[in-house]
Amino acid sequence: MGFKCGILGLPNVGKSTLFNAITKSAIPAENFPFCTIEPNVGIVNVPDRRLIAINEIANSEKVIPTTMSFVDIAGLVKGASKGEGLGNAFLSNIREMNALLHVVRCFEDDKVVHVEGAVDPLSDLETINLELIFADIEVLDKRLLKLEKLIRSGDAQAKLDQMVINSLKDLMSNGALPKLDTFNNKEIAFINGLNLLSTKPMLLIANLSDDESKNKIKDIQEYATVNSIEIIPAVVKIEHELANLDEEEQHEYLELLGMDEPVLNKIILAGYKLLNLETYFTSGPKESRAWTIHENALAPQAAGVIHTDFERGFIKAEVISYSDFISCGGEAGAKKEGKLRLEGKDYIVRDGDIIHFKFNV
Repeated sequence: MGFKCGILGLPNVGKSTLFNAITKSAIPAENFPFCTIEPNVGIVNVPDRRLIAINEIANSEKVIPTTMSFVDIAGLVKGASKGEGLGNAFLSNIREMNALLHVVRCFEDDKVVHVEGAVDPLSDLETINLELIFADIEVLDKRLLKLEKLIRSGDAQAKLDQMVINSLKDLMSNGALPKLDTFNNKEIAFINGLNLLSTKPMLLIANLSDDESKNKIKDIQEYATVNSIEIIPAVVKIEHELANLDEEEQHEYLELLGMDEPVLNKIILAGYKLLNLETYFTSGPKESRAWTIHENALAPQAAGVIHTDFERGFIKAEVISYSDFISCGGEAGAKKEGKLRLEGKDYIVRDGDIIHFKFNV
């Protein structure tokens, strides 16, 4: 479906190392600014234990997880919105993303150069977000010029759009990421159409080195709380090491660290949720498969993810909830217990549904 999470931050904060860990790639991650110039794209399987549980019952020939894209974007610096450090090109890369994973350096290491000379997570966070805001203000100012011409011609909608943009600029004036909770649905739809950088869904990755560096998370916790942004602490270097181990070695390393699963899984799933995505499943003898949909997707829209013919010729959907599928031992048991439901075109698909679509074209 083409959903992209962009990994951004200052140079040398661990973006490329995180990208390599998530995607199991081997792009350069060197100790100098602008090691990454062109954005790197990786397709990642979304970890979902439900798919494994479904297949333990279905015993399908193939198991196919759903995927999403992560993009390693070159490091931004102060003044990026004015072109510093190839900033204009990098900001345009960010504009193509659906959501952002902002990596913030919380570790001290004399061997790893900090572009500003000292490790200060809050300052780093504010630097990046200010550059996003400055770039957006430039976009909004250009839009206002176009609206003024329309307003002079008597366009009533242009006047309303002007009010929305001025309200946005007021929210940005104190350097904070703008919250959209004061706007109605129509206004939010207009704002989303502007494709602003500072209104994209964001997740903070606090890159740690040891227990001591966890203290630095406190510096950005208040900022994150005020802006309703989730923080995931991660020792990215260790996550990278884990990602390069085989399954048995990884399990042993996780036990040694006292962890159930890699933090990377949490990051991938958080990125998935950040995009307001959900998963439904199809399951049969040939394959058990996960499919990605938007939250509140209707049954025909969900069917269209498999093939446009499924949506065009949609008749009905045979639906079993995940919990019923597991407790009844699969489709046959769910039918016997009366847990298989027939749903029509107005059915809102729920996360975890196992569905078989009926269609005719």
